[in-house]
Amino acid sequence: MPIFEYRCKRCGKVFECLVRKGDVPACPECGSEELTKLMSMFATNVRKGSGGQSSCAACTGGSCSSCRG
Repeated sequence: MPIFEYRCKRCGKVFECLVRKGDVPACPECGSEELTKLMSMFATNVRKGSGGQSSCAACTGGSCSSCRG
């Protein structure tokens, strides 16, 4: 079940809402169903130092003890 971000056309409130198939979200502030779905960033769970990119200034490949934490 995806979480979407919306802006209410009536009051302008921006909020996130877990939307199940067939559900119509409503603004938590004013109750309006007149909403604009916003584009938002998604979150990932990437380990520190993975992907070959360094996460500190002490090394270049994520291989020092502070990057492997």
